[in-house]
Amino acid sequence: MSRIGKNPVEVPSGVEVSIANDLLTAKGKNGTLTVPLHEAVEVRQEDGKVVCIPREGAPAARKMWGTMRSMINNAVIGASDGFTVRLEISGVGYRAAVQGSNINLQLGYSHDIIYPIPQGITVKCERPTLIEISGANKQQVGQIASEIRAFRKPEPYKGKGVKYENELIVRKEGKKK
Repeated sequence: MSRIGKNPVEVPSGVEVSIANDLLTAKGKNGTLTVPLHEAVEVRQEDGKVVCIPREGAPAARKMWGTMRSMINNAVIGASDGFTVRLEISGVGYRAAVQGSNINLQLGYSHDIIYPIPQGITVKCERPTLIEISGANKQQVGQIASEIRAFRKPEPYKGKGVKYENELIVRKEGKKK
C-alpha cells in the first residue's frame, strides 16, 4: 500500500486539470505542464482533486502508484506556484552574472564558463554570489541547478565552490605537523 499514492492531489484555484489520451495537462499562471500517465495506474478527477488508483492485475501498479501521484502533484504545483532553487557561491574571486540568455560563471578556472539558460527557466543573480533558478518544471529546475553546481563542487577543506542554499558541507581538518 503506497502511503504517498493514496493521498489525493488538491487542485488549487487558478489551475485547470484535464485528462485525455493518457496525458494529464495542468494549466495555470506559470504555463502548461503535461504528465504522461502510466497504464498500470488509473487517474480520475473528482470534485477539485486528482485521485490515483492502481489497476488490479498490473505488475507495475504498486511501483508506479506513488510515482504517478508525485509527478501529478509536481505538475499542479509547478503550474500554480513554480519551483525555485538557490545556489550560493563561495570563494575568492568566484562570482556569477546573467548576461542576456546566458549565465557567466567565474569559478577560479583560467576561463569564464558561459551556461545557456533554456526556455521556461528564469535565472536571477541578486548579488554576485547568489544564483536563483526558477521555473514551472521541477525536474528541469533541479537539473539546471545540478549542472551549474557540477562546474565547481564545494570542497571539504575551505568550503569553496557552488553549493545549494540549504546544503551542509562536512568540513575536514587540514594537515597537522
